[in-house]
Amino acid sequence: MRKVIVIVTSWLFFSCNQATPSREGEKATTDTLTLTEVCSGIEAPIGVVNAGDGTNRLFIIEQGGKIRVVKESKLLAEPFLDISSKLDKMSGSYSEKGLLGLAFNPQYKTNGKFYIYYSAPASNDGMDHTSVVAEYSVSSNPDVANTTEKTLLRIDEPESNHNGGQLAFGKDGCLYIGVGDGGGAGDDHGKTGNAQNLNTLLGKILRISINPEAGYSIPTDNPFVNHEGKHEIWAYGLRNPWRFSFDRLTGDLYCGDVGQDKYEEVNIIEIGANYGWRIMEGEHCYNPSSGCSSNGLALPINEYDHSVGQCVIGGYVYRGQKNKSIQGKYIFADWTGPIFMLEEEQGEPTWERQQLPVSPSIGRFFINSFGEDENGELYICGQPEVGTRVPGKLYRVDFR
Repeated sequence: MRKVIVIVTSWLFFSCNQATPSREGEKATTDTLTLTEVCSGIEAPIGVVNAGDGTNRLFIIEQGGKIRVVKESKLLAEPFLDISSKLDKMSGSYSEKGLLGLAFNPQYKTNGKFYIYYSAPASNDGMDHTSVVAEYSVSSNPDVANTTEKTLLRIDEPESNHNGGQLAFGKDGCLYIGVGDGGGAGDDHGKTGNAQNLNTLLGKILRISINPEAGYSIPTDNPFVNHEGKHEIWAYGLRNPWRFSFDRLTGDLYCGDVGQDKYEEVNIIEIGANYGWRIMEGEHCYNPSSGCSSNGLALPINEYDHSVGQCVIGGYVYRGQKNKSIQGKYIFADWTGPIFMLEEEQGEPTWERQQLPVSPSIGRFFINSFGEDENGELYICGQPEVGTRVPGKLYRVDFR
């Protein structure tokens, strides 16, 4: 099977979990989704990660700078890590800055190392802030981390938004990093935009190898090694790759890349491929607004317009054991509430999207992120209102 990355593309945050009729590009489904509350009282939860260490704990990313531990379905009072003092200032209402990503080393059980992505104050004049990827380690208490930081990457960010933030390790042992296009609107940076500029890390998915001595090194098979462009780049032409995930069976990488004015999209990404932003938004010309060429660009496998949702949230290919009917299907959502299932048509290079009805409804709820536990079961986290200090909840995703 070919190695792929699915990218989904709009704004960072995303509401009502109510089933709506199928629209063009969707087909009806008999699967019903149930959301079971695991815990509440989590402040602006924007990520759910497991450590893969056999403890079955979940680690919740709070945008304001804390990582919380869910142990035996209980939210521990003491944070695993608190870096709130390191963050750049954020609005109390809507912000795309903060603690944005977390990934545990594949050997975490023995080496205790994990990695975070966060928004720090600007390092250079003319920049809004700096995106930082850093290494930490667990303390002698497995539920509390050490506070010593080892910085791996610092990326200048010209605007406050489109920061990406996803971190994930592939089966190859490399760390993949999602970086937004630098923000503003329309990637209005230079002649072609940051996402098309191979001499910046903005608007890319990066791939690095963790090196105990040097911090990180460049994998020799990265596509721009010995070619023009930053050697960390794995794929480019992305607007805001907010959430991506690896299929734990195939190693394929599925991701959400947030769109601009009209379209949200899901792409399959090949190594070194160009996903078109800012030339195209989905399958449509963006800059120029008409007459653009898609030659050499990777087009999405599925898209939806803003009558369906406003901001795609990348999810996971389901590989758990409790819900056989969705085994091997990609589950993702829109920030505004709809949850979708995407599957490839047998024998055809096409994908079908289905919106999944939710019963019973949990009412108004902004879906910020999906997560996966050690057994492959899925979770979502989010909050009833937009804001960097709004209490939110963690739900387990079940199907019937």
